Amino acid sequence: MLLPNFSSLSFECGTDEAGRGCLAGPVTAAALVLPENFLNELLNDSKQLSEKNRDLLRPIIEESALCYSVTHIEPLIIDEINILNASIHAMQECIKKLSPIPNYIIVDGNRFKPVENIPHSCIIKGDSKYLSIAAASVLAKTYRDDYMNKIHEEFPMYNWKKNKGYPTKEHREAIRKYGTTKYHRMSFRLLPEQLEIDFIEKA
Repeated sequence: MLLPNFSSLSFECGTDEAGRGCLAGPVTAAALVLPENFLNELLNDSKQLSEKNRDLLRPIIEESALCYSVTHIEPLIIDEINILNASIHAMQECIKKLSPIPNYIIVDGNRFKPVENIPHSCIIKGDSKYLSIAAASVLAKTYRDDYMNKIHEEFPMYNWKKNKGYPTKEHREAIRKYGTTKYHRMSFRLLPEQLEIDFIEKA
């Protein structure tokens, strides 16, 4: 069973990201504060939930949260500052958009950088331990999936609607055949042999 709070402080924020290991698309983070009496038996780490259940949970989380925000960090920035820094930056930007500012931050994972001197704790597998991190993981995942579904229409040959930009065999075969797009992360190893790849733009 997921725990409601890590600290003894009120207005504790949970934050998480989605899409860190993808070859294309943004890294997306969410941050939120849940009411102290929030309970939902379905809620869990987004990776443990079906797409149907994530979509069921998203409006419940949004309506229940005292505040929430979502941030996309685009591939150009990922390539410039690296994926770890981009993931942290996405979570930081989410937290800065919360109103009022939280008193404490709990972060999924083991790396973070302070936001406006708010105390924080990094929690390994926090999305399977704490309600607010699990809820943030659901928002990050569903908003990122929506983004990938949208850009799928622009470049359908990569089938981002299905693979969401992850390094599947199908995605890599499409990169090999069609080259890369403005949505690909050029600092990533897009192909195992990493041959020189053509860049394509929408006409």
